Amino acid sequence: MTEFKKPMQLRWADLDPNFHVRHSAYYDYAAELRTLFISSQGITPQIMIEQHFGPVLFREEALFKREIRYSDEIFVSLKLLKAKRDYTRFSFVHEITKADGTIAAVITVDGAWIDTQKRKVTVPPQQVIAMTEHCPKHENFEWFD
Repeated sequence: MTEFKKPMQLRWADLDPNFHVRHSAYYDYAAELRTLFISSQGITPQIMIEQHFGPVLFREEALFKREIRYSDEIFVSLKLLKAKRDYTRFSFVHEITKADGTIAAVITVDGAWIDTQKRKVTVPPQQVIAMTEHCPKHENFEWFD
């Protein structure tokens, strides 16, 4: 897979008093897209509950480049920036772009897969490993130990 990109619906509740998208809504768009991607790979909330694993974020950072207004059409993409060789940890980069291709924001998240019973970082099930292998990779993608 070379790209995972979806349009996002702007909501009135996403706006700030200046009538452009509030800063925290950008994070919501990225989280929604990650959830859509993981689910598209067959890793549903039900599977995570049954197998006692799930993702956790350690860092979420946004670089805001252009404001988004209510009338703008936006798209959010996902690419894997780095992954630990044992698949326990990951970093994703999301670009939020306007319809004309202008980058409005870049969001980077660092996270891991945890055992939801032990509450500790764990090697994820094979389905997550396969998802990681097939995930679109950022041009600066790297494996780390």
